[in-house]
Amino acid sequence: MNLQDEVGDLDFKWLAEFGSTWRIQGAFRTDVIMTADPKAIQHIYHKSAYNYAKKQSQNHMSYLMAGPGIVWSQGEDHQRHRKIMNPAFSAAHLRSFLPLFQRVTGKLVEKWKAELATTSEFESLINNWISRAALDIIGQAAFDYDYGVLEDAEQSTLAKAYHGILKDAEFRLPGAMMLFRAAWDYIPVPVLKLFQYIPMDPFTRILSLRRLYVSVGKQILREKRPELDAEKRPNTKDIMSILIKANASSEAKTRLNDDELMAEMYTLTLAGHETTATTISFLMYELSLHPEYQARMRQEIREVRARVSARTGIDFTMEDLDGMPLCLNAIKETLRFHPIVSYLPRVATKDDVLPLMHPIISTTGETVTEVPISKGQTIITSFAAYNRLSQVWGEDSHVWNPDRFFRIDVGKQTNVGMFANLCWRSRLHRLALLVSVHPAFADPPRLTSNSQSIIETQALVAELLENFEFRLPAGADPSADHKKSELQCAPSGAAMVPLIRGKPELGPSLRLRVSLAPTE
Repeated sequence: MNLQDEVGDLDFKWLAEFGSTWRIQGAFRTDVIMTADPKAIQHIYHKSAYNYAKKQSQNHMSYLMAGPGIVWSQGEDHQRHRKIMNPAFSAAHLRSFLPLFQRVTGKLVEKWKAELATTSEFESLINNWISRAALDIIGQAAFDYDYGVLEDAEQSTLAKAYHGILKDAEFRLPGAMMLFRAAWDYIPVPVLKLFQYIPMDPFTRILSLRRLYVSVGKQILREKRPELDAEKRPNTKDIMSILIKANASSEAKTRLNDDELMAEMYTLTLAGHETTATTISFLMYELSLHPEYQARMRQEIREVRARVSARTGIDFTMEDLDGMPLCLNAIKETLRFHPIVSYLPRVATKDDVLPLMHPIISTTGETVTEVPISKGQTIITSFAAYNRLSQVWGEDSHVWNPDRFFRIDVGKQTNVGMFANLCWRSRLHRLALLVSVHPAFADPPRLTSNSQSIIETQALVAELLENFEFRLPAGADPSADHKKSELQCAPSGAAMVPLIRGKPELGPSLRLRVSLAPTE
């Protein structure tokens, strides 16, 4: 899967050839079932979620990367983490972060306007700018701590370390490394835990970033805890403060220790940072390819802005943002067309039967409507293929077209996702997945950052499009075949990252031209 030129190349080929479910041969000649079938995905991640576990290799890399947090924990341990985490992720609390999102986005707007003070447009790696804004947002939302990356990225040790690990990432792992990773499923966990001491990449890169993050986090924790214990800051809204309070009020046996708290915060930083930035960057790229839709979105934003001004308001409310269907549809369509995570593996913990919505034809010519699953069977769900199913999304499923959501009745579809019935993830995107690990998709106990990611995306998109126009880099042909364009939607583990074609050494890169939005 990691040898594809672009994410989904193999998935789309197999989908067209075999239908929504097929078998492949994995490492060490293991039998692997791949599926993009809606009913099968619903069964694996919703109806029987605890019967399909993460692979041992996958779960252990979660531990190496983020520590003993909710992503790594299982069983009663997982329930303990979940109990402490839940208060921080109510819908009302997540929506309370909207002013923060708007405040940081306002800084980005001012930065770009300053760039445009002496020129009509500038060309830049758009993903780097948005990533900096997203890191500042998650720092303040999670810790009430300003990394200041948007003001000066060179002064942020954490930001430089994070950018370095992504820039140095191997977007196509050597065959030997891929086999080494596959072998982890057969190695005892106590032995796996020793791997963190191996002085080689990716272990040294991952652990150095984790240690740096933990050192920053523990310093913040030491400063916050006395104030919270003394109730000097009773109205604090940042996630760490809420977790500390929930932890203190919990029974001693269900509390999280400091290492676990740090693991939760590290997880959330990764969840709310690069994933959102990458999705917004892909959205701006698609709007550059579709300037007519970009103009429609901008007009919609301006119409809502006029209503805000009429009521003597300044900023958009959540009701305002939710009342922008063109913008919401563009976000949905980008998540569908550019899913940050393209697939996830699971292992059956017991014998089962996998139901199919779309029957397939077996090698013996039989029509198959369900697949018997044996304990230990590996199943890979292809989110990239599901998001291109013509039976779900229409005959134009291989085209970016936000208007499809005006005609599709998501309520009548088989429920596979939390937002617009899409297969996507918004957690532990790039760093986690460059080492081929990712937490559960659509597993309710693990869903913590999806809502925050959508609200943040809505806020950033509205502010940026109201003020700026986005176009392809100079010399780019919008009508050219995508495979001949500069942008490569490259696989990085199970994730997708934007690269400049032929220049992977630059790391994640998506270049666009930015100018002031045209006046009405």
